[in-house]
Amino acid sequence: MRVRMLFFGVLREMVGKSTDLIDVPEGASVRDAIARYESQIPRLKESLSSLALAVNQQYAGPDTKLSANDEVALLPPVSGGAIEGTIHQRRAWIVRETIDTPRTVAAIKRGEDGATVVFEGVVRIQTRGRKTLYLDYEAYEEMALEQMESLADKAVQQFQIRDVAIVHRLGRLEIGETSVLIAVASAHRAAAFDACRWLIDTLKRTVPIWKKEYFEDGAVWADGEPFPPEIPRANS
Repeated sequence: MRVRMLFFGVLREMVGKSTDLIDVPEGASVRDAIARYESQIPRLKESLSSLALAVNQQYAGPDTKLSANDEVALLPPVSGGAIEGTIHQRRAWIVRETIDTPRTVAAIKRGEDGATVVFEGVVRIQTRGRKTLYLDYEAYEEMALEQMESLADKAVQQFQIRDVAIVHRLGRLEIGETSVLIAVASAHRAAAFDACRWLIDTLKRTVPIWKKEYFEDGAVWADGEPFPPEIPRANS
């Protein structure tokens, strides 16, 4: 049976392609599919302890059984169109143009809110002592959007806030531009602050979005934070 393999960020460069169609026997697992590449690419085998896996846009373990036409994604640690619709129809967006912070915040605010907390992740001019020229973000888009929507729903339930909006930009970003926006509306400021901090921290660890940093003397994929323990690793 045939399955589709997806590679992102540094893995895409390591394997030399972003997608691959391979044939595996009936009853094969994700581990069997990965083994196809381990023998060919030693660096990939060395990286398995830090990688997460997804099958059909859901985190999965290496022993997950595969079916024909499944989509298997290998995910390195995350760096973690115009907005359509309204905040009440959706809570998360992925865009490729400038994030409109005032518009997003204005759309989420209501008369019953006593606080609106806004976080913006901004491209800075230096990273680890090196001058940054620009950043380039990529994502496993379908899964990233689903994960962002799930985080927003969990935040509303967990922190008793009224609403939240999460917007992440992909593609090339210049110095000073906003890469991610989180806006939280709540009756009380404490809940809004707590929810906003939890959202950005969790997004940076679990949502499959990666960034490549371009410097005057070269380019590197940003080191991501380790996946949380509840997400299986590729070699577990």
